[in-house]
Amino acid sequence: MIPHLHAKARLQRDEVRGREVLLYPEGLVGLNPTGAEILALCDGARSLADIVATLERRYGASGLERDVTAFLDGLAAKGLVVYGP
Repeated sequence: MIPHLHAKARLQRDEVRGREVLLYPEGLVGLNPTGAEILALCDGARSLADIVATLERRYGASGLERDVTAFLDGLAAKGLVVYGP
């Protein structure tokens, strides 16, 4: 599975709030740094496994798949993230 942002959504820095946000026509989702980093990796080229592996290497952690999947699935349920081939 290769997650990517839906065409109607975009990741952007909100200077007023001082954080990354996911903008879409009906509103926005405020992101913590980890959420923003996950979405930045959702470029349509990396698989979910690649994203998890990248994050585990960066943070020297393991077992992140469940949390990353839950985060992306939550956004997919809102139509903001799409899974493709």
